[in-house]
Amino acid sequence: MPKKGKKYEEARKQIDREKKYEPEEALRMVKDFSKRSFDETVELAVRLGVNPKHADQQIRGSVVLPHGTGKTVRVAVFAKGEKIKEAEEAGADFVGADELVAKVQEGWLDFDVAIATPDMMGSVGKLGKMLGPRGLMPNPKSGTVTFDIEKAINDIKAGKVEYRTDKAANVHVPIGKVSFDHEKLVENFSAVMDVLIKARPASAKGQYVKSVTVSSTMGPGIRSTAGPDLKI
Repeated sequence: MPKKGKKYEEARKQIDREKKYEPEEALRMVKDFSKRSFDETVELAVRLGVNPKHADQQIRGSVVLPHGTGKTVRVAVFAKGEKIKEAEEAGADFVGADELVAKVQEGWLDFDVAIATPDMMGSVGKLGKMLGPRGLMPNPKSGTVTFDIEKAINDIKAGKVEYRTDKAANVHVPIGKVSFDHEKLVENFSAVMDVLIKARPASAKGQYVKSVTVSSTMGPGIRSTAGPDLKI
């Protein structure tokens, strides 16, 4: 295991590993412990009591963070006809039809989110092996396969983030930057927890939210409750 840096170890010593902090306190600690020269991302990690091997227990969706992520998102839109103009006017960074598909096939991946109109999915589907592993494949469940291009772009630019359980039933979501006002981080945290709790599948038994942890890019994890309305 690689050795942690001095700043990491100093911060870790100030954390009670047996305690679950309230979100407000946990996020304040994340900000206080961040001593890096760059604006670290604040991440929320939630372990859920579901079995991702069962299709009806795979938690996936998206949420628009009230205060965004603090990151400039490059959006690529696969569309044709009038939808190309709509995408350009809505602020898409890259727009195209089959020529954009061909560009990606050649190895170009300089974008953070991909959106596609349904009539383009026959062509975009060819990119599955390239986009899928990177989490860039357009998907109806996340709202990135749609004819409402303007809304999709506006949501993403405003701070829309996707969430999904991994093989171990964990969900990782960025909720802002350490430079954010404390209240904004708390509100983004609450927005994500709210949608995750509402997404609980009927087939999930027992404790649904197993653990909640917040951290910065290079900081230690801090255990938290899910919020004032759900103690875990």
